[in-house]
Amino acid sequence: MKNGRLPAIRSSLFSPSDNQNFLVTANDTFAPNHQNYLSNPTSTTLAIAIQHFINSDTPSHGQKIHTHIIKSGFSPNTNISIKLLILYLKTGCLKYASQMFDELPHQTLSAYNYLIGGYLKHGKVKESLGLARRMVHSGEKPDGFTFSMILKASACVSDGVVLPRFLGRMAHAELIKLDVEPDEVLYTALVDSYVKSGKVGYAKTVFDMMLEKNVVCSTALITGYMNKGLLEEAEDVFSKTVEKDVVVFNAMIEGYSKSVETAKKGLEVFVNMHRLNFRPNISTFASVIGACSVLSAVEFGHQVQGQLMKTEFFMDLKIGSALVDMHAKFGRIEDARKVFDYMPEKNVFTWTSMIDGYGKNGNPNKALELFCRMQKCCVEPNDVTFLSALSACGHAGLLAKGREIFKSMERDYLIKPKMEHYACMVDLLGRAGRLDLAWELVMGMSEKPNSDVWAALLSSCRLHGDLQMASIAAKELFKLNADSRPGAFVALSNTLAAAGKWDGVSELREVMKLELGRSNDVQEIEKCVNCEEQGCEIDDTSSVGDAFMAFRLPVGSALRLPIPSHLHSRRNLLDCWVGVDLHLPVLLVRNHHR
Repeated sequence: MKNGRLPAIRSSLFSPSDNQNFLVTANDTFAPNHQNYLSNPTSTTLAIAIQHFINSDTPSHGQKIHTHIIKSGFSPNTNISIKLLILYLKTGCLKYASQMFDELPHQTLSAYNYLIGGYLKHGKVKESLGLARRMVHSGEKPDGFTFSMILKASACVSDGVVLPRFLGRMAHAELIKLDVEPDEVLYTALVDSYVKSGKVGYAKTVFDMMLEKNVVCSTALITGYMNKGLLEEAEDVFSKTVEKDVVVFNAMIEGYSKSVETAKKGLEVFVNMHRLNFRPNISTFASVIGACSVLSAVEFGHQVQGQLMKTEFFMDLKIGSALVDMHAKFGRIEDARKVFDYMPEKNVFTWTSMIDGYGKNGNPNKALELFCRMQKCCVEPNDVTFLSALSACGHAGLLAKGREIFKSMERDYLIKPKMEHYACMVDLLGRAGRLDLAWELVMGMSEKPNSDVWAALLSSCRLHGDLQMASIAAKELFKLNADSRPGAFVALSNTLAAAGKWDGVSELREVMKLELGRSNDVQEIEKCVNCEEQGCEIDDTSSVGDAFMAFRLPVGSALRLPIPSHLHSRRNLLDCWVGVDLHLPVLLVRNHHR
């Protein structure tokens, strides 16, 4: 392969030259009689026999050869020892593979590479990097294959393993320093390492060094751009990828499906993929179903399900869970339940999607019933499952049940509640009028409450008219995030007004003018054009500026305001259905299109 700056890796790195004379295919049989390698073993016959089992579907049977070697007292050479090492790696016996490595009279580069790759394949990131370090200390010079494994390790996420922060960059610098000749395997490993560490710019630099771009490298770079929201750059790489495959299409579809603004493009790529005669795989369908869910594209979603029913993917656990979630988000809870019941196997994500679907579609009792059934089926709920169950308790007003579920998180499943669980519990207690318990819960939190927790408490205080607690909650909320919580001003203002504290309302208006007036996110609303027609009174005396006007609105009335041109999206009017009297002088519109 021709490259811009760095040449290619030698093929011998992947199949050591001292092994090549003994390679046979999986279908080859031993040239001598089946027992010849045991009755009259030689280095050649043993090497052929071991290689046969390495290439076979039952490599574990080859361990009998090692047993015979030990019993017969035969002294294996380096070639046979390395083949036994590979055999044990193939069978997943890392302990014996490591033992064979340690017993080598001289640890060769190929032996190091085989064991490093074996550790990495079985998720032993720490051990693979430790062996690479040991190799360097022994004076053995790493080659391209070694560096590709180190780069692969740098992109791994392993529990309990703390990797050097710039491991990928250090490996890149070292391979340049040692004048290692990379090929597309090493280039791809470099790009993937930089992408997964969030350094997409460095990944693009490496990508540009290749005169011949392969589809694997293009896919890695596209994924990096999509994760950063750089859609135009991803589209440019995709359009310049000459030999496309299903995986590169999947990268585009998955990237588009993450946002409602771009999900439609994901469906267009899916349609185009069909036109080019590419066969979708499980990942393709999962991403397309996700795009349908985001867009609420009911008809397209049903077409995708119809297509899936003609394939072997329909019974797949991942696809079934995605379909359950899609139908639930469509509001078609019965369709979701049909898919759920049809699935032969369910995991925690399937159960959670169904429980959450019931809760969000007005069936909290069924959600809790399914939650109990899930536990009886010995499927352990995760933190999202608990959040869905707590939310269902809130909607159903089941205070005792909600408190029991919340306590069982740590007690029975060792799941530490997150901020969203506390916010949900505060909301549940507040709806039930137990502000004392809600306050006690907030004060007893091991971590400092975030804005969601204080907002839930403030909302509960407004509902029950607890002015003192509302003031405390609002004060804490404003400390944390005043600009992004304009609704907190509204809630506190309504609480003050309901208590007849009009001086407090006026003070809050002044604070709001100072705090929110400085926010770049708050846009001025043009003068109402048809408020009088809707039965709304314009309170000029409460105006606090030319850009703000106060409206006294009857409960349940509709307020229609023209939106400034820079906020136009699909409609030119903002419809605000008012559930309570507004006592603030401004209707806020947040610009999400920046």
